[in-house]
Amino acid sequence: MKPEDIHLRDWLRILVGEVPGSFYLEALFRIVFIYLLLIASMRLMGNRMGKPLTRNEIIAMVSLAAANGVALMAADRGLLPVVLIAAIVIGYQRGIARWACRNARFERLVLDELSILVEDGRVNLDKLEEGVLCRDQLFAKLRKESVRNLGQVRRAYQEANGNFSILTFPAQEARAGLSILPTCDAAFRQEQTQAEGRFACGSCGHLLHGAHVPQGRCPRCAAQEWQPAVLGA
Repeated sequence: MKPEDIHLRDWLRILVGEVPGSFYLEALFRIVFIYLLLIASMRLMGNRMGKPLTRNEIIAMVSLAAANGVALMAADRGLLPVVLIAAIVIGYQRGIARWACRNARFERLVLDELSILVEDGRVNLDKLEEGVLCRDQLFAKLRKESVRNLGQVRRAYQEANGNFSILTFPAQEARAGLSILPTCDAAFRQEQTQAEGRFACGSCGHLLHGAHVPQGRCPRCAAQEWQPAVLGA
């Protein structure tokens, strides 16, 4: 279309486009065909496609969406290329899944691997950096699991698909640790019981014993931000 053919008051072109009215009946067939093709593709790619996806599975989904979108909107594009693309994507996805089941090294290379974000009440900052996460995101996930104190967390994993798995110490153990409540909620933070003689690194949660706030850097992460450790929830 040439620039001189575009007019802001050309409502017929804006709403209907430049396709004949019969294309809308054809579009109905295209929609049904692509919908059924997507259902078949999801089933052939396995039950994983109905659960949280890995990066590899997201790529497969995006590829299918890109192929289907063009055929759905463009009257000059046929449906057979979409079937061919879907077959390639399905074959690729099933091949990757089969090979990953047989080769652990290939699985870690393609599908990523689990990361330990918190270990015995202390944050592994290098793992956060590798996963492009910040402490606020991690603490938000912990609060969602009713954790109020980093010392309660024995392990926090980030799974290969990006989900978080939180394992806590038994509730009856009054463990000290860094408060993970938002600093803006000062009233709620003041309700927590402070652990006498213990201070937590505000960066990684490492604990030190002492009568006064430590003046040096954290021996674990070299940060110089100390907070009174808190007990329990």
